[in-house]
Amino acid sequence: MSEADLKKLGKNIRYLRKCKHLSQEKLAELINRSRNYIGMIERAEVNTPVDTLFAIAKALNVDIKELFP
Repeated sequence: MSEADLKKLGKNIRYLRKCKHLSQEKLAELINRSRNYIGMIERAEVNTPVDTLFAIAKALNVDIKELFP
Protein backbone atom coordinates (compact mmCIF):
# COMPACT_ATOMS: atom_id res chain seq x y z
CA MET A 1 0.00 0.00 0.00
CA SER A 2 1.32 3.46 -0.82
CA GLU A 3 1.97 6.03 1.88
CA ALA A 4 -0.97 8.10 0.61
CA ASP A 5 -3.26 5.06 0.84
CA LEU A 6 -2.07 4.32 4.39
CA LYS A 7 -2.83 7.92 5.38
CA LYS A 8 -6.33 7.70 3.92
CA LEU A 9 -6.91 4.37 5.66
CA GLY A 10 -5.70 5.73 8.99
CA LYS A 11 -7.84 8.86 8.75
CA ASN A 12 -10.88 6.78 7.86
CA ILE A 13 -10.33 4.37 10.75
CA ARG A 14 -10.02 7.36 13.11
CA TYR A 15 -13.23 8.86 11.67
CA LEU A 16 -15.18 5.60 12.03
CA ARG A 17 -13.81 5.03 15.54
CA LYS A 18 -14.90 8.49 16.64
CA CYS A 19 -18.33 8.04 15.02
CA LYS A 20 -18.75 4.93 17.18
CA HIS A 21 -17.64 6.93 20.26
CA LEU A 22 -14.70 4.61 20.90
CA SER A 23 -11.37 5.70 22.32
CA GLN A 24 -8.14 4.35 20.89
CA GLU A 25 -7.76 2.44 24.13
CA LYS A 26 -11.19 0.77 23.82
CA LEU A 27 -10.64 -0.15 20.16
CA ALA A 28 -7.24 -1.58 21.08
CA GLU A 29 -8.83 -3.64 23.83
CA LEU A 30 -11.46 -4.99 21.41
CA ILE A 31 -8.85 -6.18 18.92
CA ASN A 32 -6.18 -7.29 21.41
CA ARG A 33 -3.62 -4.66 20.47
CA SER A 34 -2.08 -1.70 22.28
CA ARG A 35 -3.43 1.84 22.21
CA ASN A 36 -0.09 2.91 20.77
CA TYR A 37 -0.56 0.52 17.86
CA ILE A 38 -3.98 2.00 17.07
CA GLY A 39 -2.38 5.45 17.06
CA MET A 40 0.32 4.22 14.71
CA ILE A 41 -2.33 2.86 12.33
CA GLU A 42 -4.25 6.14 12.41
CA ARG A 43 -1.05 8.12 11.76
CA ALA A 44 -0.05 5.76 8.91
CA GLU A 45 3.15 4.72 10.66
CA VAL A 46 2.61 0.99 10.11
CA ASN A 47 1.43 -1.15 7.24
CA THR A 48 -1.48 -2.91 8.91
CA PRO A 49 -1.90 -6.66 8.31
CA VAL A 50 -5.16 -7.81 6.76
CA ASP A 51 -6.18 -9.81 9.83
CA THR A 52 -5.90 -6.66 11.94
CA LEU A 53 -8.03 -4.73 9.44
CA PHE A 54 -10.71 -7.43 9.67
CA ALA A 55 -10.57 -7.22 13.49
CA ILE A 56 -10.90 -3.42 13.37
CA ALA A 57 -13.87 -3.66 10.99
CA LYS A 58 -15.55 -6.20 13.26
CA ALA A 59 -14.91 -4.07 16.37
CA LEU A 60 -16.34 -1.02 14.60
CA ASN A 61 -19.27 -3.09 13.31
CA VAL A 62 -18.63 -2.13 9.69
CA ASP A 63 -17.85 -4.06 6.52
CA ILE A 64 -14.11 -4.09 5.85
CA LYS A 65 -14.59 -2.14 2.62
CA GLU A 66 -15.84 0.78 4.73
CA LEU A 67 -12.34 1.17 6.16
CA PHE A 68 -11.13 2.22 2.72
CA PRO A 69 -12.30 5.65 1.55
